[in-house]
Amino acid sequence: MRIVIVLLLAACALAGLQTWRIGGLNDKAEQAQRIIGTLSAGIESRDNTINRLNDDAVMRERQEQSLRTQLVQAGEQARVREVHIQRLLNENQEMRDWYAARLPDGIGRMHQRPAFASAADYLRWLSGGNELPDTSKLTGH
Repeated sequence: MRIVIVLLLAACALAGLQTWRIGGLNDKAEQAQRIIGTLSAGIESRDNTINRLNDDAVMRERQEQSLRTQLVQAGEQARVREVHIQRLLNENQEMRDWYAARLPDGIGRMHQRPAFASAADYLRWLSGGNELPDTSKLTGH
């Protein structure tokens, strides 16, 4: 009889130990599920960021191509304009004389400005209300 009682007590202890271990494993499983959820959200966020960056890169590439096309067109227009001006100068002595003439001082001063190191320097100069330089003086620019 004592053996049966000892065996029953051992079985109860073993059952309690297994219940405690199962509870610990359940806690670990829940913790692992939380970690998996966090990692999944991080992966999804990363994938969304990658997709957005890829879309931005494609958009910028299209914009760059558009700007390159505009640049080529502007260069072609400038070349055509220069050829036209040169043709007019070659055809007409009066036009050559006018083209070679010195601009009036007021107009010439409007076309001159100092050299700038940055856009901020240029804006500061514009805002400063500086007097227009005299075109009869050499500025070194």
